[in-house]
Amino acid sequence: MTPSAVSRYVVQPSSYIHGAASIPGDKSISHRALMLGSLAEGDTEIHGFLESEDCLATLIALRRLGVRIDGPDDGHVVVHGAGAGRLQAAAGALDMGNAGTAMRLFMGLLAGQPFDSMLVGDASLMRRPMERVAVPLRLMGADITTQDGRPPVEIRGRTTLAAIDYELPVPSAQVKSAILLAALRADGRTRIVEPAPSRDHTERMLAAFGVELLHPGGSIALQGGQVLHATRVHVPGDFSSAAFFIVAGCLAARQGLLIRGVGLNPTRTGLLDLLREMGADIRVHPWDKKRGAPANSAIEPVADIEVHASPLRGIKVDEAAVPLAIDELPVFFIAAACAEGETLVHGALELRVKESDRLAAMAAGLARLGVELELLADGVWIRGAPGGFGAGTIDSHGDHRIAMAFATAAVRARGPIEIRDVASVATSFPNFVASAREVGLQIERCPTPVS
Repeated sequence: MTPSAVSRYVVQPSSYIHGAASIPGDKSISHRALMLGSLAEGDTEIHGFLESEDCLATLIALRRLGVRIDGPDDGHVVVHGAGAGRLQAAAGALDMGNAGTAMRLFMGLLAGQPFDSMLVGDASLMRRPMERVAVPLRLMGADITTQDGRPPVEIRGRTTLAAIDYELPVPSAQVKSAILLAALRADGRTRIVEPAPSRDHTERMLAAFGVELLHPGGSIALQGGQVLHATRVHVPGDFSSAAFFIVAGCLAARQGLLIRGVGLNPTRTGLLDLLREMGADIRVHPWDKKRGAPANSAIEPVADIEVHASPLRGIKVDEAAVPLAIDELPVFFIAAACAEGETLVHGALELRVKESDRLAAMAAGLARLGVELELLADGVWIRGAPGGFGAGTIDSHGDHRIAMAFATAAVRARGPIEIRDVASVATSFPNFVASAREVGLQIERCPTPVS
């Protein structure tokens, strides 16, 4: 069965999680390694590259911009850098598929190039907001047009941009990253102020390519015109992919579950703090040279994560913690639904503008499985039931994280859970079904029955 034919999962109750989970390379880091490698002088080697639909969309787009890229070959990619000013105009629109990260970062990457570009995507991506990226880029002098705030995104060629001081209205790694990429081609020093920390993969990766970043007064500043130098990038396991198994382990790994080689960027791992506050038994074993850490692993910290099942209790989530766990909140809601007591989350409005309205999608799915909850404008209130979930059919709304979160729910289900519209899982975790089976989830992928 080809991935495009797979449209639903059927997951039987799976109460025994064990062994070791296989996790793919980090999607965010794979995107950025390709982009910065393309702008660098010399050849960049990438190991552990995530060969998912999203990252391959970035790779194909860069090739269409004139960058020579070898691979991927079992996670190994070589990017022959074109240099910051030597990209070429693509013949036709650049298709980002379902990759919102790719589209928003390409807006920054292309804003200061001397040729016109157009960015498009699949039906889901064409509905997502792009103005929050376009606004600061326009302040830098970029000529960017959206359609009612959404794709297609038209970028008209500019030979120079102007540095800006910009205060982000809300924490957003994608907006910050797009500004930083544009700042490489800007005259002067660009300064960004964040209201709260967001993922810093771009800053770490820029430093690895030799770009100097300053932090005056806690802000982020980048002087335009710096040259990027090729490097070697080892992509760690994706924490957002590991999150599904971390929660499954918290709920059902009575003898423990090990997840190896996971990236533990501190701007990314808020889920661990939330689960520990709920009473989860989670142990982190950092990598060092004795544990096989690659020579340049300092770009991103890496560790093995060991999880043991334990009773969980509901919590009130501090709003300041939400940006550090934003992509993992769907599966966190699964843990909250199995905890003793109430869990309250506010400050998660960002979830409404992801691949789906994740707040609404999770609330609807949890209600279908018998969970008592209230959907809020910027979050959700959940009354946990340690007895778990009933059987039911879930609409994932074509969102990979919704689909995988509800597959995890099977570890506390009293009957089968059917999850529809799951082809999007290939955008971030192509081998999810095989990895889930390895640790004990009884999951099958099936075509949609003919009505």
